[in-house]
Amino acid sequence: MEQSAFFEVCGWVASITMILGYLPQAIETIRTRNTDGIALPTFLMMAVGGMCFMLQGVLHKPDILWALFLTNLITTTCSVIVFSIKVYNDYFKNSKSGGR
Repeated sequence: MEQSAFFEVCGWVASITMILGYLPQAIETIRTRNTDGIALPTFLMMAVGGMCFMLQGVLHKPDILWALFLTNLITTTCSVIVFSIKVYNDYFKNSKSGGR
């Protein structure tokens, strides 16, 4: 297998395994809305990092790195959703408990 094909296969294998490893937690959090065990800075940093990787994938010359872009599009979208749920939950929990 030539080197560029090997890198392409590695990119897609990494893409699929990253998504399959990340999606169950994101789906569970979205489904249950339970964010008690989630650190807000973690999901914020994951979203920012994912956006940077998406830019890297799109701006790569001469070709777009589709595996890098698509993986980070999916994981960034999930990170933003989980981050939003966490902010919402923390805001309303603090409001209900009198600001504690």
